[in-house]
Amino acid sequence: MNKPHSLYIGLMSGTSLDGIDAVLAKIGPNGETSAQAAFSAPFDPELRKALFELQSPGENELHREKQAGNALALAYAEAVSKLLKKAHLQPSDIAAIGAHGQTIRHQPQLGELGYTHQTLNAALLAEKTGIDVIADFRSRDLAAGGHGAPLVPAFHAQQFTSTENLAILNIGGIANFTLLPKNGVVTGFDCGPGNMLMDAWIYEHQGNAFDENGTWASQGKVNEDLLSKMLADPFFKKLPPKSTGRDDFHLEWLKEKLGKENHRTENVQATLLHLTAHSALEALLHHAPQTQKLIVCGGGAKNKALMNLLKVKAQHVFKQPLEIASSEAVGIDPQLVEGLAFAWLAWTHKEKRPANLPAVTGAKGLRILGACYPA
Repeated sequence: MNKPHSLYIGLMSGTSLDGIDAVLAKIGPNGETSAQAAFSAPFDPELRKALFELQSPGENELHREKQAGNALALAYAEAVSKLLKKAHLQPSDIAAIGAHGQTIRHQPQLGELGYTHQTLNAALLAEKTGIDVIADFRSRDLAAGGHGAPLVPAFHAQQFTSTENLAILNIGGIANFTLLPKNGVVTGFDCGPGNMLMDAWIYEHQGNAFDENGTWASQGKVNEDLLSKMLADPFFKKLPPKSTGRDDFHLEWLKEKLGKENHRTENVQATLLHLTAHSALEALLHHAPQTQKLIVCGGGAKNKALMNLLKVKAQHVFKQPLEIASSEAVGIDPQLVEGLAFAWLAWTHKEKRPANLPAVTGAKGLRILGACYPA
């Protein structure tokens, strides 16, 4: 007899540092997942500042990191409370929360001493919500020799099916691919910066958290020399499995590429838009040239200028037609995909099902991910 559907909550705050997405997911006995409700909130400016400053070494950072982990747990708990109220549910209705936390460091390349750290006081979150919390999803894969990232391809493989050669491009702070050939093994990898550098640049110059619809980037002109300098970064030449984050791509990295030359700020933003589109399409051409359909999710799918640029560039890069669409076209809000993924990852932990894909992360084998903090 099949188990009934269960309700889980996924909590995601990505490398863009734009805020929290809380997603209520209904998950069936075979992992089929659908969004039932969602709540999103921007970070409190002080918390955003604290998390951003922790992205690089600084004074007394252990204390500051613990304080930020507590503050993030409280912000997550508030988001859960508002989501439950919106859905007219009680904590007892929820099987578990899957909480990603906020990535502070990602250093998988250090062999047996490699690590990844997502700050979050998961015990405090469980205490405040009265719901079991599953967190720290990446460490188990790292312990098995993997990168601990990307983790969403296993969820994409569960959710997106097609009779065509399909690819999923998730554009959060970092962009990553899931490759779903109609005949073959599911693979995936981080392909480079998504929104992260664009967000950092506009925040520094205009104080805005992100470039809505790519409006500012659209006012500038791409600087081909600058684009070439950025694309020369060794990360783009690495073969999968590979992952990246703010450790590799950050504002100081960009400023080093800019050098002492004067650049119009809108031209830099336009060039960063092209960096995201170009690096993604070149990676797709190199690793899955047979792709027929590309589904885009994450916050980047809501950037009209970026979506248009992907479509224009694809016509020049690919020999055959490549259909490009937001995940909205297949009934999934692009902003909710990662939140849904972490609800699903919590479900896999509860069900004791492996959720990493060794072909994606480079781990020695399948592993059950996450650690449980009971309510």
